[in-house]
Amino acid sequence: MLIWIRTFRLGTKSLMLHPLRSLLTVLGIFIGVASVIWLLAIGEGISRKAQEQIESLGATNIIVRTIKPPSDQITSTSLLLQYGITRADYERLSQTIPTITRAIRIRELRQRFSRGGREMDGRLVACTPEYKDMLRLEMDRGRFLQDIDSEQAKNYCVVSAGVAEKLFPYEDPVGKIIRIEDSFYEVVGVCKPKMPSAGIGGSMAAQDFSSDVYIPITTLWWRIGDVVISRRAGSLEGEEVQLSQITFQVDHVKNVLPTAEIIKSLLARYHRMEDYGVTVPLELLEQARITRMMFMIFMGLIAAISLVVGGIGIMNIMLATVTERTREIGIRRALGAKRRDIIRQFLVETIVLSTVGGLTGILAGFTCPLFTYLLKAGVETLLPGIYGALPDIVKTMRPVIVPASLPLAFGISLMIGVVFGLYPARRAASMDPIEALRHE
Repeated sequence: MLIWIRTFRLGTKSLMLHPLRSLLTVLGIFIGVASVIWLLAIGEGISRKAQEQIESLGATNIIVRTIKPPSDQITSTSLLLQYGITRADYERLSQTIPTITRAIRIRELRQRFSRGGREMDGRLVACTPEYKDMLRLEMDRGRFLQDIDSEQAKNYCVVSAGVAEKLFPYEDPVGKIIRIEDSFYEVVGVCKPKMPSAGIGGSMAAQDFSSDVYIPITTLWWRIGDVVISRRAGSLEGEEVQLSQITFQVDHVKNVLPTAEIIKSLLARYHRMEDYGVTVPLELLEQARITRMMFMIFMGLIAAISLVVGGIGIMNIMLATVTERTREIGIRRALGAKRRDIIRQFLVETIVLSTVGGLTGILAGFTCPLFTYLLKAGVETLLPGIYGALPDIVKTMRPVIVPASLPLAFGISLMIGVVFGLYPARRAASMDPIEALRHE
């Protein structure tokens, strides 16, 4: 034990003779360790945000949305036909598939909202009371739509925070009247602000909830109707669909995938075109977990390259040190030092360098959340155009330090110190003492 302590003191003293060179050598390991922790933390943060959005859709849910059919399936005849999912699909699927416990209907339209001299364009969402729980909407004031509102087709509406701020900047919207196209609706509630979804591909596009107004779906059918034909330049452009989305809730997770296959087969039987998209959050969640694992491995490999570069730097410096200290090695061998003593001395020096680099790299790794926050704030202030073009998942992402990355990065740094320091140490130990003493 005493010989290791004495070797450690001697190795540290040798390193301190060249502080700048030792510092630059440590810097390579420092950057490698910090990059491992940072890259894995950023990857984990993005992955968790994506999984949160998928999980918010519900692991036992199956989402069927209307999509525009492919252009090669649209003919002059089909242009006159209504495309997308309908109330008939809702009735057929919800009544014939026993594993479905609940089905939630949604109809979306772009409409103009106005109050006095203020007006704005937004998304009118005709839905049922279950929509609030499905989208995890939170109320700021008032209440959400209730079953009695749908049963009586009331002219009630719930507005998002963005609509409330635009149409009612100086008053409480609850109990007031807004105009939606040619009809008037009483505001019964205001939702809290909700972050936009990032969009997960397929039929699930990104959604911005800031300009939403929610009304009972029965009110929409009574006021607007099921079918609205759009005309442009005197020609028919197609028809709006009866339903924009149906969310089916399945009785058990194990029945989600079989139920989704049944839904797809039934829709294919009754639809002439591929005018629908079926999204299974459970499948997306499994894909996200696999993607997360691949992403973490890829980021880890990139960071490991930095550590290898740092190890090469250690080897380079130690080889130069061996050359510089050839005469010293010869003197120690002449005084009775054995080869293992020389190997131990140089290995201790490389381990000290890699240990210092690893510990300082871990400390720097903990600054990742703060640095990321400052970076995003700086880009938002100095480059608002670039910041606005970033995906919402990047804007809202917070790095999450992966606990396993700390010992992993430190262990790899020590291993690299030993591996890349072993060759210079063995080279120093293999020198002929007489030739080393002759070295000028």
